[in-house]
Amino acid sequence: MDRFQSMQVFAKVVELNSFSRAADALRLPRSTVSVVVRKLEAHLRIRLMQRTTRRLNLTPEGAEYYRHCIRILAEISESEEMLASAQHGPRGRLSVQMSMALGRIVVLPAIDDFHKRFPDLELMIGLDDEPVHPSHENLDCTIRMGAPEDPGVIQRRLCDLEIVTAGSPDYLLRYGEPQRTEDLQQHLAVQCLSHATGKVANFMFDINGDAVEVGVPAVLSISDAEAGAICSARGMGLIQAPRFILAPYLNSGTLVEVLSQWQPRPMRVAAVFPHRRQVALKARVFVEWAAELFEKSPLLLDNPDLGDPSLSGYRVGTDAPLIN
Repeated sequence: MDRFQSMQVFAKVVELNSFSRAADALRLPRSTVSVVVRKLEAHLRIRLMQRTTRRLNLTPEGAEYYRHCIRILAEISESEEMLASAQHGPRGRLSVQMSMALGRIVVLPAIDDFHKRFPDLELMIGLDDEPVHPSHENLDCTIRMGAPEDPGVIQRRLCDLEIVTAGSPDYLLRYGEPQRTEDLQQHLAVQCLSHATGKVANFMFDINGDAVEVGVPAVLSISDAEAGAICSARGMGLIQAPRFILAPYLNSGTLVEVLSQWQPRPMRVAAVFPHRRQVALKARVFVEWAAELFEKSPLLLDNPDLGDPSLSGYRVGTDAPLIN
């Protein structure tokens, strides 16, 4: 039995949740895929999955074996890419996921520059605010707004986002400009829904060095900050969001910043990688390019404490030692 092929076939069946789709993807007869998985189960002496007419369900042992398979296959693939890249530079398919606003406003307008630097990389960029676990087998890295939830992941801090509170001139004329956070109880807000929790994210302020959460009566709660900015600019209520999202409205005067003396603490942006021993070179070059882009972007907050944007900037967790 070819163990490497068996792992490939089994992983593809799980990924696509179908023997027939896995066979098509691997360009193998469906009968071959079924036989390979059956022989693998016989070799391991365990049942890897339960088959029904509609879907496949992994057994607990199958789920554990699948996690090992994708790690081993990824390491083999990265080793081959490393050898090829040593002679020809990074190449192959690079899959990245990032927030919609960060991608649309900052990254994609400059993506042609990355392509010119690394023409042998095929980019697959997913724009989605829904958090994806770093172990997702199809992703080389994700770029997250906000601190990573898993302290054990490999991460690279990219920049800090300045958060501002604002409202339209028409709204402020009707409700008055708040002078203190206590005044917010007499105001309305266009609130942002947290993708991580599904709950409304209250306004945050930095008052005398303390992070203070303030609930503001919501006239509207929405999952997309760009859409929220449109509604706030139409006079529906105050909004709190990263400055780079609100910048066009602030520059045009359709939104006006308020309570700037208690500006919230910045929001961290970090690149997060799968649980692997090393970060693939293709992912490294993209993240270093993104760090350079964010550092130069006039929309993003300057951060003098990011340190040297070299490969030594990768860490496991927030306070873990550097990975060389």
